[in-house]
Amino acid sequence: MDVRGLIAGLRQGDTPDAAALHAFAAGLASGAVSDAQAGAFAMAVCLNGLGEEGRVALTIGMRDSGDVMTWDMPGPVLDKHSTGGVGDCVSLVLAPALAACGAYVPMISGRGLGHTGGTLDKLEAIPGLNTQVSAQTLRDMVGEIGCAIVGASGSIAPADKRLYAIRDVTATVSSVDLITASILSKKLAAGLEGLILDVKCGAGAFMKTRAEAQELAEALVLTANGAGCKTAALITDMSQPLVPSVGNALEVALCMEVLADNREAAPKLYELTLRLGGALLGLVGIDGGAARVQRALSSGDAMERFTHMVAALGGPPDIEKDWHTHLPKAPVIGDVLAQSDGYISAIDGERLGFAVVGLGGGRAVETDLVDPAVGFSDILEIGTKVSRGMPIMTIHAGDGAGAEAAAQAAIQAVTLAPEPPISPPLILERVGL
Repeated sequence: MDVRGLIAGLRQGDTPDAAALHAFAAGLASGAVSDAQAGAFAMAVCLNGLGEEGRVALTIGMRDSGDVMTWDMPGPVLDKHSTGGVGDCVSLVLAPALAACGAYVPMISGRGLGHTGGTLDKLEAIPGLNTQVSAQTLRDMVGEIGCAIVGASGSIAPADKRLYAIRDVTATVSSVDLITASILSKKLAAGLEGLILDVKCGAGAFMKTRAEAQELAEALVLTANGAGCKTAALITDMSQPLVPSVGNALEVALCMEVLADNREAAPKLYELTLRLGGALLGLVGIDGGAARVQRALSSGDAMERFTHMVAALGGPPDIEKDWHTHLPKAPVIGDVLAQSDGYISAIDGERLGFAVVGLGGGRAVETDLVDPAVGFSDILEIGTKVSRGMPIMTIHAGDGAGAEAAAQAAIQAVTLAPEPPISPPLILERVGL
């Protein structure tokens, strides 16, 4: 493998061939590629790009740098991935709903990143639950229950783990090519037949503009399909939290309400679950997918799958009946009050997400412990008319000082205007559908 030649070619704007990129990914995993070479590669890609064929080749190479699962199931093996947002807990509802529709869902998920919450952190707000399981346990759960939401093992896409750490310290995280390869190498290592992507756009997302979200969605869809997995994407609104709560246990509680078919508790979560699930089932030739997902929720089948999954991961077996008792609660609870009359015209989800991190509900550094109970609930939506002194959300904090700091951050995150704004639609764009 001529790593120096590969980097030199990239620097000059050449697209490396697939064999060279596969060998480079293998070298990342084995250690044959040095940190300096990996950093130079990342910078060259960040500056000049890989092109569609190069992006597919790097993704496949990174996928194949570790274990790639294979399945022999009587139904399709499917998954969903979100690019991250505030109050985005769709996975906890969608995975068991898809399982209730006859799909098999090996959902390998991540932890909180920056201002966005992580699916594993949310799930582990349930006492006793542990998402780090063996590959065999994952297989058994998917076969018996139909779904499993777990963390990636060290043998899944090790080239990505190495390259991501180097990108983090070399200011090359923002490359669409590298983001695409990073996301898909881990997802496709699960041996999927179909994948739906939820690309978030707005103040609470990493992609702030429609143009940025469109670019990433198209790259992800083209690359995943080029790697042999049927894939499409929805670009969805993240100008405000998806659900009226932000914080691990608080979001789980809303997911439980939706699984119990209380769609009014989080109507946008309910709608997006149906839209994503319907699109994903349609990709593998199953008609009427959204109606099937709706029946899975209304019949209680999705809740039953979720309950079995929680118990298999070490959580309480009666979470379906008594989630209010099991989920942790913060000792200090208080309201954030509107500072003037007006309409809520904007919510800075990034600021709100970092306020949750400040409360202890996320990580400033990787080793931080997460307090699952803290966050915000009862967040009013954009367009709501409020009067001075009226609650606009509720704080859940570990102590009074934390609550006071979070209240100030929340006030700064909400913009009031004299006239009602135009509320954005939930689904902004479809890619590959």
